[in-house]
Amino acid sequence: MNVRVELASESERPIIRNLMQAYEHDLSEFTGDVPGQDGLFSIGNYFDVYWTEKERHPFEILYKDQPVGFALVRELEDGAFSMSEFFVVRSLRRKGVGKLAATMLFDRFPGTWHVAQDENNAPAQSFWRSIIGEYTDGEYSEQQSDAQPRGPKQVFRSRRV
Repeated sequence: MNVRVELASESERPIIRNLMQAYEHDLSEFTGDVPGQDGLFSIGNYFDVYWTEKERHPFEILYKDQPVGFALVRELEDGAFSMSEFFVVRSLRRKGVGKLAATMLFDRFPGTWHVAQDENNAPAQSFWRSIIGEYTDGEYSEQQSDAQPRGPKQVFRSRRV
């Protein structure tokens, strides 16, 4: 499968910002958010820091050299990572693109991973439990996240550790 995950440069920030609109639209089903007066969903100030803070890593997900998603990975502490945001366009879901991209990121950052989902987002919970379960052969724990997003959180070790 022709999938790549590449660190997004400053020049690719607008591409990720555009994809964030589709992501926020998808999430609105669970959050109840609506676009602002300009017709755009609010992204928040945290987005831009992914290009300025060394512990934050913005990635573009490419399929056949086309941008089809993104992942925002945050280093919580030395050797511990969080999948802060993850998105693949609907037309490529259930086709292995998200699974492959997630696996590439887990392998790229060896250590302990934390992947939390909103308590109302059952599709995301199902996706991550399946991917992480397969990736770890079921060797992960699940707990409740008190931080954003509030809901289930899987914690596991990268298999490259």
